Amino acid sequence: MNTATRQRIVVGVDGSAGSRTALAWAVWQAELTGAGLEAVCVGQDLTMFSHGLGDVPPPHAGEDLAAVGQKTLDRSIEAVTAGRGHPFEVTTRVETGRAAEILPKLAGGALMLVVGSRGHGAFAGMLLGSVSQHCIQHSSCPVVVVPLSEAAVSA
Repeated sequence: MNTATRQRIVVGVDGSAGSRTALAWAVWQAELTGAGLEAVCVGQDLTMFSHGLGDVPPPHAGEDLAAVGQKTLDRSIEAVTAGRGHPFEVTTRVETGRAAEILPKLAGGALMLVVGSRGHGAFAGMLLGSVSQHCIQHSSCPVVVVPLSEAAVSA
């Protein structure tokens, strides 16, 4: 299938354990379906990265959101796919703004949008995060909300 007509799966990645669990699920789904994978990191400013994300250190002075977002995507994809290739196309994208508004727009025409149940949002203790809730209500494609498993917490 050529890439112009290939279905794509869009997945939101912020470097949190929840987003890595969602990314792992999206990778599995892409392998099953042969769809391309578009990993998207969305942030309004560097404050979401102020404490570091997993193995992504906090941003350095002068580093911009695009560079930190790309680093987050690269390291998250490597962590999820380490040691094995993937037979599908992977693209990455960094956007500035609110993930809850941008992800549903970017997923227009996609096979599905995949998000974690909790990320680095302000309401981390909520059972279903505000980004997940907004995506469910405003996406034009199916939305998969992947729960954070106990295995992901200990990893």
